[in-house]
Amino acid sequence: MSEVKPLIGLKWEPKLPCLALDSKTGSSSSKVAESGSSLWTSKSELVDGLCLPPTDPKKVNKMMRKQLKDTTGSNWFDMPAPTMTPELKRDLQLLKLRNVMDPKKHYKRVASSSKLAEKYFQAIIEPAQEYFDRVTKKNRKTTLAEDLVSDPKFSQYRQRKVREIEEKNRSNQDKKWKRKGSDSKKTKHRRH
Repeated sequence: MSEVKPLIGLKWEPKLPCLALDSKTGSSSSKVAESGSSLWTSKSELVDGLCLPPTDPKKVNKMMRKQLKDTTGSNWFDMPAPTMTPELKRDLQLLKLRNVMDPKKHYKRVASSSKLAEKYFQAIIEPAQEYFDRVTKKNRKTTLAEDLVSDPKFSQYRQRKVREIEEKNRSNQDKKWKRKGSDSKKTKHRRH
């Protein structure tokens, strides 16, 4: 009668070849060397991730939680959390500052304290538009930052704003150097 092994418990038993210790014949040592070489495999033949699960239930639960996909849940259509790359971080920062970029467009304020909005986001498919309103493949950029830099209207607005800020700062510096009247050092009264 064959022994039935349990399905739940995992056991590992090494498969070792029979080693004959005959020192009188030279042929047996060569057989041992040949059978011993089958035990050792090169790194290219090894498979990553094959290991026994831990026996501690807390560690098993921790591993299961790590293996679950990070999604928003069934209420939000299981939207996955994207892997954060530097490009995605930059695009997310630009989206947060979009009301500063164009003062004529007004956007709904996003709760800045919400970590959920920073973790879960994705692009949506826009509805059908008129043919001439679309961006051509030639003009389409890979990231939002590249798209904004290549936009001529945005670059004109940005240059105008930078000029205004520089003029404002320059006028304050000129006023500091041209102090007149009672503020200058020469006209201050000395104590007697």
